[in-house]
Amino acid sequence: MSNAAHRLLWTVVALLLTALGGAGLAVSLGRLPGGDTPLLGAGLLHWWRAGTPWSALALVVGGVLLALLGQRLLARELRVPGRLAGTLVHGGDGGGRTRVDSGVLTGALVRDLLREPGVRRARVVLTGPTGRPDFWVEVHLDPRAGTAAVRAHVDAAVRRFAATVGCRPAHLDVTARVDAEP
Repeated sequence: MSNAAHRLLWTVVALLLTALGGAGLAVSLGRLPGGDTPLLGAGLLHWWRAGTPWSALALVVGGVLLALLGQRLLARELRVPGRLAGTLVHGGDGGGRTRVDSGVLTGALVRDLLREPGVRRARVVLTGPTGRPDFWVEVHLDPRAGTAAVRAHVDAAVRRFAATVGCRPAHLDVTARVDAEP
């Protein structure tokens, strides 16, 4: 569905729900003819009253489940395709696409950075568009580590990452912190 079709669908759904709520309010206030008759049939009303303590609880649980389903549907509708929001989407040479969770990618780069003996901890964040994301790298170094060797390793790890994933960083920000205790 196109964006216009989605907007039309949700407009129609919203109008129907608003009309249903307005009609229920008008009936409850006695503004519509026949407002004194119950909306539920006699059999359904008897069944509702027979399960008095549990019928209200069942209605609440059903409403909560419906609200959760609506929230999931809304979140899915608001997702923008092709944007780096947790996944990297790569178009292949053919008709298919590859989707990789960004946590997997950043975890791989962190593991690669931690292979250098002088690096104690590392953290990587990817932001921005899929084709040219921004890389934010933070490494915590051993005080005895040579910074030139660590710099060369970080540079090589980012180049390997970019070659493997197939996207060059638009911006690379590396922060190196030297830990106090050896």
